[in-house]
Amino acid sequence: MSKKKIVLGILAHVDAGKTTLSEAMLYSCKTIRSLGRVDHRDTFLDTDEIERERGITVLSKEARLSAPLCDITLLDTPGHVDFSAETERTLMVADAAILLVSAIDGVQSHTRTLWRLLNEYKIPCFIFVNKMDIASRSEEDLLDELKTELSDGCVRGSFSGEKELEELALCSEQLLEEYSLKHSISEESLEKAVSKREVFPVVFGSALKQQGVDELLDVIGRLALPVSFSKEFGARVYKISRDKSGNRLTHLRIMGGELANRQELNDEKVTGIRIYNGEKFEAVTTAGTGEVVCVLGLTNSRVRMGYGVCEEERPAYLAPVLSYRVNPPSDVSAVVLFEDMKLLEEEDPSLSVEWLDEVKEVHLSLMGAVQLEVITERIKSRFGFVVTFDSGRILYKETITNTVEGIGHFEPLRHYAEAHILLSPGDEGSGITIDNECSVDELGRQYQKLILTHIGEREHRGVLTGSPVTDIHFTVIGGRSHNKHTEGGDFRQAVYRAIRQGLRKAKSVLLEPYYEVTLTIPMDYVGRAMTDFSKMNGHIEAPIIEDNNATLYGEVPVSCVGDYAREVAAYTGGSGRISFSLGGYRPCHNASEVIEQRGYDPEADLRNPTSSVFCGHGAGFQVPWYEVDDMAHVPPIDYDDPVIDGEHVREVIRAARQEAMPADESEIGQMLTKKERKNVSRVLGSYTGYTGMDAELEAIFVREFGPIASPIRDNDISVRDYDSEKQKRQQDARDDYFSSHKNAVKKPEKPKEKVLIVDGYNVIFAWKDTKELAKKNMDGARGVLLDAVSNYAGYTGERVIVVFDAYLRRDNPGVKEIYNNINVVYTKQDETADAYIEKTAHELSGKVQLRVVTSDRNEQDVVMGSGALRMSSAEFYEEVKRVSKQGMEAPGSGRWEV
Repeated sequence: MSKKKIVLGILAHVDAGKTTLSEAMLYSCKTIRSLGRVDHRDTFLDTDEIERERGITVLSKEARLSAPLCDITLLDTPGHVDFSAETERTLMVADAAILLVSAIDGVQSHTRTLWRLLNEYKIPCFIFVNKMDIASRSEEDLLDELKTELSDGCVRGSFSGEKELEELALCSEQLLEEYSLKHSISEESLEKAVSKREVFPVVFGSALKQQGVDELLDVIGRLALPVSFSKEFGARVYKISRDKSGNRLTHLRIMGGELANRQELNDEKVTGIRIYNGEKFEAVTTAGTGEVVCVLGLTNSRVRMGYGVCEEERPAYLAPVLSYRVNPPSDVSAVVLFEDMKLLEEEDPSLSVEWLDEVKEVHLSLMGAVQLEVITERIKSRFGFVVTFDSGRILYKETITNTVEGIGHFEPLRHYAEAHILLSPGDEGSGITIDNECSVDELGRQYQKLILTHIGEREHRGVLTGSPVTDIHFTVIGGRSHNKHTEGGDFRQAVYRAIRQGLRKAKSVLLEPYYEVTLTIPMDYVGRAMTDFSKMNGHIEAPIIEDNNATLYGEVPVSCVGDYAREVAAYTGGSGRISFSLGGYRPCHNASEVIEQRGYDPEADLRNPTSSVFCGHGAGFQVPWYEVDDMAHVPPIDYDDPVIDGEHVREVIRAARQEAMPADESEIGQMLTKKERKNVSRVLGSYTGYTGMDAELEAIFVREFGPIASPIRDNDISVRDYDSEKQKRQQDARDDYFSSHKNAVKKPEKPKEKVLIVDGYNVIFAWKDTKELAKKNMDGARGVLLDAVSNYAGYTGERVIVVFDAYLRRDNPGVKEIYNNINVVYTKQDETADAYIEKTAHELSGKVQLRVVTSDRNEQDVVMGSGALRMSSAEFYEEVKRVSKQGMEAPGSGRWEV
């Protein structure tokens, strides 16, 4: 009979002796001939120079050992809290795990974090209590602590005495029934109880003295079970690394079937398979079910990715809490730095490397100071330059406290999508969860899948500080498409805008990360410690007194901890011990202060717009978030109660949607029901003003381009009514919103109108396609440019003036006209476009936020003197292209080049 094959993770809090236990197990199984020691820098698994220098494990490693009852692939993991994310990744492929607890330190804060991780991933666990040779506490005392702090299922692994059997029987109903009938418990029943995490065998010993190691291996061999496998091929990636030659290695476990060299995985060919044992490896041509291997040739693999029948693993449970700006040396560009940092992010996704295009900076996320030092050393050894870091910023998050319906509409010219998403508060720590309650009668299944994909494909930003949102349940409840004009990218924009609009309507709460703290100090300092916790805005439980020492457990905001560990060492004379572990996110203790410091304006965040884009008179125009409900083509649900959730919400949604659903969806105009017409078509007259302008600015536009007087047809679904009654309702809605959020947000001042002036011919001759077209047909080139700028204006909401030279034409009085949603100027005789732009920039100075697009250096300098921002034609091309990629297509040309 073949031996079982077990993939075994080994976890511990720092300095518990994890690497020493790994050495002892390898030595006991004759994988190594002599025992290495951390302090001698000669251990089998800590091979990295940084690891040997610091005496800690930083990277997970694989080792193979053959125990008497099973073959084990050992996954050694970091013990320091700063590298918890690396530990978590190994649990995705582990059958079982060893959790080390130091007999000297007992259960620490980080031990509890690891315990939660094991529970989150449903990993059976064997507990080894180390350093019993120098411990002052008895086994019974330590076992009681494990039962209290971790689980009542912690039982001595010998299972030999009457007392152990009675304790085992109390771990589950099945064991109790078997013990009552037979007065014994079979090994098969114990295997099942361990695999279900009902029983956690505990072994006491000393890894350094080789005590208890063989007993631990015996218990694991008898009671550990491999996970169930699929007959079809499947594999899960848990790590990306590079060997000394720079080859990219994909570490994965085969969860079903067989992997062969030259086999294709997601259109990439496997060029090599390695089985590692410490630093050494064996190259093989095939690997079977259950094997942990390294694969060469995969360039698109990523951590948590699944191949074959394996689905992608859910998002990480642990996440960094600090963000740092990386400062490269003067001879290294920020772009090169970013590319290098992305290589590190491949190997450690928790770094969350971010490029801030506005300021050309690289930011990354870290767990703490030790990881910061290690990353600095790794960059130096890997890339050959030294970076510095600015002081870390706390990574805040945001959530909501009430249920709202978010609506996103995206309808620039020849595009159409509308999405309705219900945002509900989720359970604490639940992250982002997604559900679908949309009927196929209302929206096709393919579009529903797109909405679900777009909700989950990115990190959505809150509206208080722009921080990621969490603990929110998104439910797709409706939407609308168009047979002719809807494309996939349209729903991406509709979804993003729906979520942002919902967040603007909801009551948002700022969250901050908390540390769980374990503090052991002499009794004389308890009063000082409790006062310190209060000053740090934390809370603490009643101290546990033992042998004139007190152990305190509590929580404290990460932002308030500072260098408190050093303070403890100072005021206790080195006799105090403190440990921290991530305790999750809680409401921020100084939310108003943080929000004010961040100064985040959700309306100015162009990458995360809160508005929607509707279509009228042949062009797209922006509608602010507080008007979208009135304009939506599918009416929002009328909630009678201020907060509705659960099944009642779904009943309301189904009933309301069924009632409002039109029969014919062939044309947008025919999709309206009477109820929808009432909501969006208040057609009482014509609109003759420029929306949102103050009187002085409107006077300039009226003088230059004349009043807008567009007749409104009874069946026009895209025209808004701007009568005074509606404006009053909208202002009342704004006031109610800011009144209800007065403790969370500061009402922003009315932003200045945004105006963009484009030097038309300068742009035409800077863009390759329009330049070529202009040689054959200048009118056609102007048309392509104006269509592109019109769509761009509909997306950004800016007032746009496009200026063309006509100064060489005799007796030319100049022409000013409105093209769709933009203003077009052909200059008069003896007036150049430059002169007109300079005059207009001077006149608008201070009244608007002005940008001017031209590559004329002299003109740029002049308009900059009027307070305008300048943009080259090439930069404008890139901006238009970015907007195009986000769901819009260039009219007349699917592709532009500079």
